[in-house]
Amino acid sequence: MTRKAWAILGSALFLVIAPGFVAVLVPFWISQWQFRAPFLGAAVTRWAGTTLIALGAVGLLDSFRRFAVEGLGTPAPVAPPVHLVAGGLYRFVRNPMYVAVVSAVLGQALFFANVNLLVYAGCLWLAMHLFVVLYEEPTLSGKFGEEYKVFRTAVPRWIPRLTPWRG
Repeated sequence: MTRKAWAILGSALFLVIAPGFVAVLVPFWISQWQFRAPFLGAAVTRWAGTTLIALGAVGLLDSFRRFAVEGLGTPAPVAPPVHLVAGGLYRFVRNPMYVAVVSAVLGQALFFANVNLLVYAGCLWLAMHLFVVLYEEPTLSGKFGEEYKVFRTAVPRWIPRLTPWRG
């Protein structure tokens, strides 16, 4: 098998294991996916939730695909990419996978009107932020050096740019 094929297989497996657990299984355990009265009595919150879930899913799938095809690796620390992934959504925000996962969880919180899922989403973001700051950014700086420094300077960590970075 080629490196790209292994990367695709590894990324697909990691997608099921990590985001599948964090963004699907845990929210199910918390909410049992039971509907409650919409937040603020506004049905529009369900539509907002659906939109966040869909955007999160699309962003997550695109990011995983890029890790395999562009980076020739996986998002898993045990099989990291060989090339810095800086295309697609990464041109707007440095951590689109984490943004996508939190968006999907927030979407479920709105869709099911579940406060516990809102709390979980906040805790999830905090855990991801600490992981990014304490492990991921130093590791990427060490591995990709100046290339990552330029990328990190141009592309924000959490709040997307309005225009794509063209570095």
